[in-house]
Amino acid sequence: MESVLLTPWGAGDFWMLERKNEAVMTRYLGGPEPAEKLHDRQRRYEALSAREPAAGRMFRVVLEGSGESVGSIGFWEREWQGEPVYEAGWGVLPEFQGRGLAVAALTELLAYARIHGSRDTVHAFPGTDHAASNAVCRRAGFECLGEVDFEYPPGVPHPSFDWCYRLRPVTPSG
Repeated sequence: MESVLLTPWGAGDFWMLERKNEAVMTRYLGGPEPAEKLHDRQRRYEALSAREPAAGRMFRVVLEGSGESVGSIGFWEREWQGEPVYEAGWGVLPEFQGRGLAVAALTELLAYARIHGSRDTVHAFPGTDHAASNAVCRRAGFECLGEVDFEYPPGVPHPSFDWCYRLRPVTPSG
């Protein structure tokens, strides 16, 4: 597997949002977003990466060695089924897909969250129809908790799988 580096999201990374907004990249996410939403997303990504590390982070995924930017990945705080968890999301540009780079990036992200995070689990919610993202979760060591109706974009229920990765072992309450 090729090695990747995670570079904190910055002001110069808007071009990656534009690339990830292409129809081929948004097929399972409800389609391309208007420019205004992309600019809002850029502001949110920059703000998230300026907060304390436990709040989450967005990263640009870079090939180690060549320095080529191949995609993005991140995690953020959310409540899920009454529990404080992290949610993770990623995207690898089409010309770099099929090389295991999403799994490599997700593995790096989980290591970062384990060190810097304050929550016990990371969840990912790929659509049931998105075989590649579900395979990434499986290969990165997530456990599939079953099918859920996950809203994405907000307000639009989408059949998804709830994948969970435990950052810390369960401790008996006592």
